[in-house]
Formats: sequence, C-alpha cells, structure tokens
Amino acid sequence: MNPVDAAEGTPVSVKIRERLLAARKRFNANDNISDFIEPGELELLLDEVEEKMKGVLSSLVIDTERDHNTDQTARRVAKLYVNEVFRGRYVSAPPITEFPNAEHLNELMIVGPITVRSACSHHLCPVIGQVWIGVLPNEHTNVIGLSKYARLAEWVMGRPQIQEEAVVQLADLIQLKTQPDGLAIVMEATHFCMGWRGVKDMDSKMINSVMRGSFLKDPNLRREFLSLIPKKG
Repeated sequence: MNPVDAAEGTPVSVKIRERLLAARKRFNANDNISDFIEPGELELLLDEVEEKMKGVLSSLVIDTERDHNTDQTARRVAKLYVNEVFRGRYVSAPPITEFPNAEHLNELMIVGPITVRSACSHHLCPVIGQVWIGVLPNEHTNVIGLSKYARLAEWVMGRPQIQEEAVVQLADLIQLKTQPDGLAIVMEATHFCMGWRGVKDMDSKMINSVMRGSFLKDPNLRREFLSLIPKKG
C-alpha cells in the first residue's frame, strides 16, 4: 500500500492528526488514539513510517541499498514501533471479561511479577521491568482473570512514556475495571537510556508505586503488601 492516499495526496498520519485536533483530543506519546484510526489505516501508517525511517537512515549516512544488513531495516523498525513497542497507542484495550464477586472475597490478592516492556519517551530507549499488583476486593468488586492483569499492563506499557505516568495509567485502568476497596501497584524497571548514554550505568533501576483506597489509608495493609513482594535487587 502507498502511505499517501492516491486520491487526496494526504499522508494517513495527517488524516489521523486532523481528526484528533477536530475532536480536541490529545495525542501525547502515551495516549491511546485507536478511536481515531479507521480500518486499514494502521497498515498505511506502517508504510509511512517505513518511508520516513529510510530518510533517517539516509541522514545517518547508512547505505541501505548496498548494505545487506540494513536494506530492510526501515521496514523492520517501522513494524517494531507500530506493531509491537508502541502498539498500545494504536489498538483498543484488550477485551476483559468481568465477573461479580459472588463469594464476597475480601482478602488481599497479589499478582506478579508481571514482566513489562516499554520505551522512554525522551530517547525511545527500552524500559524493561516487573510489576506487582495488589487488590483488596469488596462484595461489589468485579473479578477478572489473573492473565487479564498482564494483558492490561502490556497494553498500557506499549507506549513511549515515563515510568511514573505509566504506573498511574495502569492504576486508573484497573481501578475502573474492578472497583476494589484498595489498589496497590509497584513497578521496578531498568532504563536503557541510563545504560546506553549519559552516565552509562547498567545497574541502576527505578522503583515507584501507586497506592489507592485502603492501601493509602491503612499502613498495616500497605506493609503486608510490600512484605509479600519478593525482595527486589
């Protein structure tokens, strides 16, 4: 497919951006814009990114025509960004089946570690880490399968962003889906922008948390959750 509509001569990225602007919606790096992408446009966007990436490689003085190692690099990078690393921007949230809390469960539940992969929005370098989720349900809480927490985390993390905002986004989503009495999330990650550039420190990790409801109000519950998470090192 040609990334430019033959009839109108307008790149698909421009069309998507115009819809967002008309609706007065943000399209920051960590925003999901799937509602503004029409069927078939993701494939066109992939082609457009490939063409732009060819220009980047050319500006880096890399001979993609005669170098067998890089003749398909532009396409591979485009697929990496659109279909994998940044997929959480372009596709809707995964379907999650919710069940009523028929047994009135009200004990602390912890899911993790969930391995997550993202990219920092400053340098587009990998962010690889683990997430632990603590939920204190009540009789009105919606129950979702354990694997669904991982799917939601993967969707949220699949965008360029900073770790602090990613954890808040994940907390907001799980809060909306389950409506628990308490919600706690801890994330520990390695940021490759520290290992590849700047101080080039390969051992540093970032740990942050979000506490909601009972976890924020009850220090004993918070301590129980943190004590049950395997020691991070």
